[in-house]
Amino acid sequence: MTFFPLPNAFDTLPFEETDNAEADGFLGSKVGSDKRQKIEKLLDAKSLIFAEPWYKTVKSLHLWNASFIDVILISSPMGILGLPFITRMKGFSAKIYITEVSARFGQLMMEDLVSMHAELRQFYGPKKSDFPQWLRQEELEILPSVLREIILGKDGEELGGWMRLYSATDVKDCILKIHTLKYAEEACYNGTLVIKAFSSGVEIGSCNWTLNGPKGDIAYLSSSSFFYSHAMSFDYRSLHRTHVLIYSDFSSLCDTQDVEDVDNYSVPNADKLLPMSFQDLGRFNLNSDENLEEKEKLVFISSCAIECVKGGGSVLIPTNRLGTILQLLEEITTSLEASAMKVPVYIVSSVAEELLAFLNIIPEWLSKQRQERLFAGEPLYAHVQLLNEKKIHVVRAIHSHKLLMNWQEPCVVFCAHWSLRIGPAVHFLRRWCGDPKSLLILEDVQNPELALLPFQPVAMKVLQCVFPSGIGLQKIQPLLQTLQPKNVLFPEDLRLRISFPSERPFSVLHYTEAEILKVSCRKNSRELKIATDLASQFYRKTFKNQENIISILKGELLLENARHHLLLDNDTEHLRNMPLLHWGLPDSEKLLAALLKVGIHASLETISDAESQTVCIVHSQDPYKALIEIRTTSAVITAADENVASLIYKVVDNILDGV
Repeated sequence: MTFFPLPNAFDTLPFEETDNAEADGFLGSKVGSDKRQKIEKLLDAKSLIFAEPWYKTVKSLHLWNASFIDVILISSPMGILGLPFITRMKGFSAKIYITEVSARFGQLMMEDLVSMHAELRQFYGPKKSDFPQWLRQEELEILPSVLREIILGKDGEELGGWMRLYSATDVKDCILKIHTLKYAEEACYNGTLVIKAFSSGVEIGSCNWTLNGPKGDIAYLSSSSFFYSHAMSFDYRSLHRTHVLIYSDFSSLCDTQDVEDVDNYSVPNADKLLPMSFQDLGRFNLNSDENLEEKEKLVFISSCAIECVKGGGSVLIPTNRLGTILQLLEEITTSLEASAMKVPVYIVSSVAEELLAFLNIIPEWLSKQRQERLFAGEPLYAHVQLLNEKKIHVVRAIHSHKLLMNWQEPCVVFCAHWSLRIGPAVHFLRRWCGDPKSLLILEDVQNPELALLPFQPVAMKVLQCVFPSGIGLQKIQPLLQTLQPKNVLFPEDLRLRISFPSERPFSVLHYTEAEILKVSCRKNSRELKIATDLASQFYRKTFKNQENIISILKGELLLENARHHLLLDNDTEHLRNMPLLHWGLPDSEKLLAALLKVGIHASLETISDAESQTVCIVHSQDPYKALIEIRTTSAVITAADENVASLIYKVVDNILDGV
């Protein structure tokens, strides 16, 4: 939002032309270097950057060594938008995993973003430098503090995260490098990790992850939702009882619920956190009014849109999250049908036609309510019938012949982009911003004043709505009680929002960005896959006073799909002739007593020799001279007579487990 949108022919350019202005972009408030002053400037449209927009990515992404990345897991369609910035980096060879639907939606959104950005790139011309003028320190210093903080971040370390947008070729190369999965489908990385995706309930195709390896399993919990009107339900059962659970749902940062209220509501005993069953969590969900609140929001927004068009105004809805747009589209069109108003609905996007068509062929990724509509012979979404009846018009661009021929006002328009800096939304907003009868519906825009700054004065009505996109504070502790992980990695940013009781069935570690945490993650036992015909050839022996059974094997131990596999030699006769192996250290007192029974008098010398790993030495002088050196991993019997050595060996064999 720090950039000025594409101006039209009637706009007054937000800068003063100067002879030394560079073609690669400059600040709207251009002044001579000799007149710059470090004073706080007022924020207005002239403060915005008049240049080809760059996009903010991960902090210090330009410093990353892409060859060090092994695996990338993408949890939502929106999460793939920044992927080409990484895949185009030198040395990148990581495995990328994403669900099939998220990959397709993400590809369409990236292609749409590149298409919208092409309009700006055409206006500003080819790039002249990899370091535009607005990134220079002297230009950043004269920016208003609001814009400067967006560019630099609160700590001033986010400047390196700004990059030029990728190209259509970068998008194609990125898509070729990803591996798509269905829900619960296994993908094995390097033979050691089995990776699975499970529905998170937020968006169609969004997911949480489990990583199962030989030393333990890890669950990654991203933004998830118990309210699912279109997407498949939140599959939290598949995250049950993992060794480590990484909690990465930051939507609670926007939750206004008090911490005290959350604790009192979700934890029956403030000092003790007891496990909950899946049935308990199910009842907890049923008691929640989240579903009702979501529906009431949709009905209210729809009613505002209907009132607007009744008064002769038009409605502009910049697209953001796909799920929310689908719900608004269905609710508004249903209300228009019920009111018998002949108001056209336009969807303006270069990829909308492909996206809507794709929605009709993925019922297995949708909620049960949507699937039941399919089984009942009804379309998955109400817009399918309205498209056939020409009540919804899908066009690829604002200047398309189809739109020009069918244009009618008042109307309802869905189009990109939610930032109000690129895309058809900029043109429609310029058309209606001065109309007090029209309505702009924004979803979850953090700074609406800044978003609308280039269009001031704005006379049209603005309705901002926020829909829940994750787990609320009230549900965090009940969910963790139900999942019962051994260790929970919890964001440091949420430490003050929720406190865990002292008595709980899991340990909690708080993590921050770029910090390394060491977590104990070990299985109590390991599994070994052995063929039935090979297992029948084992020679087993049970240890004394123990439940363990041991067998000598000779073969090859492999690790595949995070499981150990044993391949034995074809020749198993050699196992019968292998020398006897013993388990553990002999008890010195039992050894002396056993030697005395066969007539050998011995004494014990306890020593500690770290270099030779000797534990003790047993001396025998009467009637035979011998020496028994007991080490941590072996025992050595030394005697002048071979028969004496054999006798002592039998004594040691009787008090030890041999196999």
